[in-house]
Order: sequence, then C-alpha cells, then structure tokens
Amino acid sequence: METAETIARPKRNLKPYWITLAFIVLVVILLLPNPTDLPVMGQRALAILAFAVVLWMTEAVSYPVSSAMIIGLVAILLGLAPDMANPDVLLGTKAALKLALGGFSNSAVALVAAALFLAAAMQATNLHKRLALFILSKVGVKTGAIVFGAIIVSIVLAFFVPSATARAGAVVPILLGMVAAFGLPHNSRLGALLVITAVQSVSIWNIGIKTGAAQNMVAIGFIENEFGESVSWGAWFLYAAPWSIIMSVVLYFVMTRLIKPETQVVEGGKELIQGQLKELGPMKSSEKRLIIVAITLLLFWSTEEILHPFDTTTVTLIAITILLAPKIGVFDWKTVEKLIPWGTIIVFAVGIALGTILLDTQGAQWLSNKVFGAMGLENMPILATIALLSLFNILIHLGFASATSLSSALIPIFIALTTTISLDVNDVGFVLIQQFVISFGFLLPISAPQNMLAYGTGSFTVKDFIKSGVPLTIIGYLLILLMSATYWKWIGLL
Repeated sequence: METAETIARPKRNLKPYWITLAFIVLVVILLLPNPTDLPVMGQRALAILAFAVVLWMTEAVSYPVSSAMIIGLVAILLGLAPDMANPDVLLGTKAALKLALGGFSNSAVALVAAALFLAAAMQATNLHKRLALFILSKVGVKTGAIVFGAIIVSIVLAFFVPSATARAGAVVPILLGMVAAFGLPHNSRLGALLVITAVQSVSIWNIGIKTGAAQNMVAIGFIENEFGESVSWGAWFLYAAPWSIIMSVVLYFVMTRLIKPETQVVEGGKELIQGQLKELGPMKSSEKRLIIVAITLLLFWSTEEILHPFDTTTVTLIAITILLAPKIGVFDWKTVEKLIPWGTIIVFAVGIALGTILLDTQGAQWLSNKVFGAMGLENMPILATIALLSLFNILIHLGFASATSLSSALIPIFIALTTTISLDVNDVGFVLIQQFVISFGFLLPISAPQNMLAYGTGSFTVKDFIKSGVPLTIIGYLLILLMSATYWKWIGLL
C-alpha cells in the first residue's frame, strides 16, 4: 500500500539508464578480442543478444520498440562483418537485413498471428466470457467449488483461446464480481484466493497445450528450422497435458490450504452469474458460428498427422479466413484492427530471427560450450542435466516479464547444447522439456503478462502470490524431473 511519502516522492525514471547500460554492454562485447573459435558475425550476434536481454529484463523500452532496435543493429553490425561463406568480403547491409527480417517468413509467426485473431474473435463475440460464466454457474457457491470452477474455466478456455492474457482477462473480472456480490472488498482473502488460482491455472495450461501460449510457437519455430521436425498439436498434448493435469490438482490443494477465505460460501454468487449471463442475452448467431469453427479447429489440431496431413498453422489460417468472411464470419477487419496487439507479432518474428542468427553464426554454439561446458554437462547423466538446466531456467525467468523473449534467448542455446552433450537422447524432446520450464510463471506477478493483469486489480499482494508460487514452482520442478525419469522416457520424448 502506498504511503503519503511514496505518493509525494515520484518514482525515479531509470529507463534512460537501462538503455545506456544496454548500449554499453553491446559496445564492450564488440570491443572484446574475437575468439579464434567464434566467427566475427557470431560475436556480433552475441553482442546484440546481450543488448536485447538488458532491454527485455529491464523493460526500458516496449518489446516492439526493442524489436525495431534489434533489426537496425543486425542490419548494421552483421552487414559490416565479414561474410562467413567468404571472409574476404563484407556480408552487406542488404543481406543482413534479410536475416533480421527472416523471422517473418517462419510458419510459427503466422500461427501466432492467427491465434491472436482467434482470441480477438472470442473478445468480439464475448464467447469466452459466456463459457466462463456457464462453467462457474454449474459448480456451486462454496469457495472450494468456485476455486475448482476457476481452474476448470482456465482449462477449457486454453483449448479455444490461444492467448494467456485473454483467458485471464475473461475470468478475473467475473471472479471479482462474485467477491463484490458477497459484500467483500476486491483485496479480501477470497479475492486473492480466486484471482491467484485463475492466473496460476492459466500458466499451468500454457504448458499443457501447444496453442496455449506464444512462447510455445517460438520453440516450435526453432525446432522446425534446426531439426527439420515438427511437433503436432496432439503430440504436444500427449507430452505436456499429463503434467498440467497433475499440477491443476496440486494447484487446488495448494490454494485452498494456503489462502483461507473469509467465508466458505459465496451467498448471492450464483445469482450474480445468472444475472451476467442474462445480460449477455441469448446466444447470438455469430457466437454459434464461432463455436462451430472453434470445435472444428480443435478437431483438426488434435488429429494432425493422424487423420489428415494439414499442419496446425494452415488449418488455423483457414479458420481465420472463414471468421473474417462476409455473411459466414463473426467480425470484420475494422473490429480486428482494434483488438489485435500487432506489436506481439513483430516481437515474435524478430525473436525468431535473432535466435536463428545466433545458431547460423555459431554464436549460440559457442556460448553453450562456454557456459554449460564449464558446468561439465556433457559428462552428466541426462536427468542431472535436465535438473541443472531447469533450475537455471527458473532462476533466469525471475528477470524476464516475457516468456516469449526468454524463449527467443534460451531455446537457440539449448538447441546448440544438444550438439555437445554425448548422451543418446531425443534432441527435440530435450529442448521441449526446457520449453515447458520456460513457461513456469508461478513465482512473481512480473513473471507473466497474465499475472500482471491480475495484479493490476489490486486483489492480492506480492507476498500472497509468492506464497502460492514457491510450492507450485518446487512441485512443478520435481514433477518435470519425475516425468523425465519415467513417463517421457516411456513414450519416447527422451
């Protein structure tokens, strides 16, 4: 809570200092002697990565602005570097710019864009809100039942709304409305319990479903580029959903035991939900069409490479075309323009491009050898390797507000690591497991956008969030190790 002193003394703007620090880090790395086992382009790519990481961790500029800066630096610094294929000539800014913009041609970027359109369709029709209200209307008025309902809502929406922030934005206001209906303030124990449960469940199912979060598409993009393999929607679900199901059960028991609400029964909660459903009115024809498209899309996703040859991106783009079509669609382009966070697409594409540049210039391989080679990972058993990398992943996530940016920075390094470890493992599975851990956003409100959205409601404190985040992170980490030793080996992921 703010005191009179903190209100009177404005918060100092440190962003110019962070931007300055990012450029200092960039220049220092550029001025370091070039290692003999690292191409000049590789060293410059690592300098740009360090620059990006400082901006991403400090949020000195918005993510789209940082992306524009990265494009400019790639074009200039790599353009003026010796061409790896012919060191006697410079690569040239035109060729370097092509590398910087290469991420826009990646199919994973098209899938992220299509997913944003799908989320916008849900918002435009309010179908996600209707789904959430319908589920909550069926669970009862006991607080334990509402906690269970909040988890179920997050799970169901994860299948149809490929945006963690949109899912949280649908369910959090409803839960706070139930708290208000009981006459409690939004920052009551009940408010904290319900809202934290909802956003933690959103984070859990970011892992369980391939289309649940943009950072998953980052990993898929790199995997397709480097290994020439794709991970179907159904395969991802087979790998990750059991982890998410177990963690959803864990979440229920952690939340109901750690945060004790003021009441065990939310009197009037059911009436409030029924009233909100009544306000929405009868289901509109646009909602019915969206349901048909969403269920059809889910069927195509889940049967990819089993019943048909169409990949996730292609069927999603076709679905968006139908949703935008006159007469049979659910919204028009003017509506879409206002609902799509266009900067997300730019950030995603540039992140993919930067990661690909790191791999193509051998910067990722060199960094992987120096960092993880010093840890002796190449001689460790696979479970110990996963344990150390996962712990590293969790700790570094404390400085990142965006899992998408974290994936852009780390997945290329993990891919490079697969070339140095001597163990006979499935490289794709090894990288995927680390991607699952990258999506851990349980510890702090700043760890994920959906957490920040919920924190902005003032319904809980940082201490409340950490109280639930610590056990969830520890249990989730141990479950990653357990499944690495058992289930994922049995089904061939490792």
